[in-house]
Amino acid sequence: MKKSQAKSLNKLKVRRLGIDTQKEHVAYIRADSHVIISEGFEALTRIRINKDNLSIVASLDVVHSNLLNKGEVGLSEMACFSLSVKDGDVIEIVHLQPLVSLGYIRAKIYGKTIDEKGIKEIVEDIVKGNYSNIHLSSFITAFAGNNMNLDEIISLTKAMILSGDHIRWNKKIVVDKHCIGGLPGNRTTPIVVSIVSSLGFIMPKTSSRAITSPAGTADTMEVMAPVNLSMEKIKYVIGKEGGCVTWGSSANLSPADDILIRIERALDLDSEGQLIASVLSKKVAAGSTHLVVDMPVGETVKLRSIEAANHLKILMEQVGHAVGLKLKVVVTDGSQPVGIGLGPSLEAMDILAVLRNEKNAPADLKERSLLLSGELLELAGYSTNGKGYETAEKVLSSGKAYEKFLAICKAQGGFTEPKFAKFSHDVCSDVSGTVSSIDNRKISRIAKLAGAPDHPSAGIKFYAPLGKAIKKGDILYTIYTETEGELEYALQYVDMEQNIITIK
Repeated sequence: MKKSQAKSLNKLKVRRLGIDTQKEHVAYIRADSHVIISEGFEALTRIRINKDNLSIVASLDVVHSNLLNKGEVGLSEMACFSLSVKDGDVIEIVHLQPLVSLGYIRAKIYGKTIDEKGIKEIVEDIVKGNYSNIHLSSFITAFAGNNMNLDEIISLTKAMILSGDHIRWNKKIVVDKHCIGGLPGNRTTPIVVSIVSSLGFIMPKTSSRAITSPAGTADTMEVMAPVNLSMEKIKYVIGKEGGCVTWGSSANLSPADDILIRIERALDLDSEGQLIASVLSKKVAAGSTHLVVDMPVGETVKLRSIEAANHLKILMEQVGHAVGLKLKVVVTDGSQPVGIGLGPSLEAMDILAVLRNEKNAPADLKERSLLLSGELLELAGYSTNGKGYETAEKVLSSGKAYEKFLAICKAQGGFTEPKFAKFSHDVCSDVSGTVSSIDNRKISRIAKLAGAPDHPSAGIKFYAPLGKAIKKGDILYTIYTETEGELEYALQYVDMEQNIITIK
């Protein structure tokens, strides 16, 4: 009797406040609520909320106003969705049990090595939603840089593979490719998928959204076709067309990765060990057996030297072998943006120009796509060494790759032509000379200030590649935005920054 009465004290009626906290679960409770008083909860405490057979972990915000009535609890939109509750439903709020796995993170902060069991427990708590953004930030920071040894990276990769669903294909060879990122405009994936799958290969390409760039592959593909596909839908598309380009998060493949990417984006961190675990866990979960990794190197991308690239290459190959992948790393030039467009819609236009064999298609994007397609065909044994590029070129020039791309888009839900944003502004050179260097990070920053990738049609059209002769007054790049305010933000940054494009 007494136990039942005590439990009932922790119950409150739901009030849906319509607050968007993205994927974060947040609960809002009055400071004078009996639950706050009896349990001793404070602001930002992590609490568990139960409703029938559903349960979530949420961050607590304490309300010192009449926003809520006594006996009510406000929930964020994501919390309401996860619990399937509506106004007036009764929920129970209890203390979250202490998280043992946080001890491993504290140990890592002090330089200790974490074993496979510890990393597995950390990933399990992440996927269950037991970690707040502060906890996630601590994990990412503790393991950032070169703070993970080979065994830890392998353990993290395996734990992330086990954290979600898996796809198994009835094929001995399932191909895939990945770029480690950091190079704006390097959107080769849809072209490679179209070329390789048109030759009969299975290529289940699950891609991420942007972390530090103006667009990720999923952001760009979403301009042209739906990418939020369920596991069943992915299997349907692959069964029909052999290839797909989807957002990995929607299929619950390595869900821990998607949670971590959200925090990495906010922190602007993308560490070596977590990068490897992120890439390879998604590939194994998607059923891939053969993988080509594009690794751009340049002064203003993630990898700034050949030495750093070779170090990462060796680590990635070792981890790939440990999780059963046949893997080849291709080191490429990362000295300047690829293509003309930077931002989802503008990059989509470049992709279509290459697939359609248009005369003005960006040659660098075409060459990279053919190179990577050729490497993948050779790795999978379709072409002999040195002949893969030629094979890929024939498929592209014949129009078969474009036909396959349209068929994939149709299977995923339909094709849409990309569009330009409402506002634009040309940035012109105030000197004459030759383009000698380009800061990829600053160019990406301008595109993001313009609204990319959140506004798909925002970004930059880039007209000043390395070595180009420039006259005073020539257009270096055009900024596209959906609002006048974002155009102003981008132009303020352009005015403040030096050496975005160096002309000598």
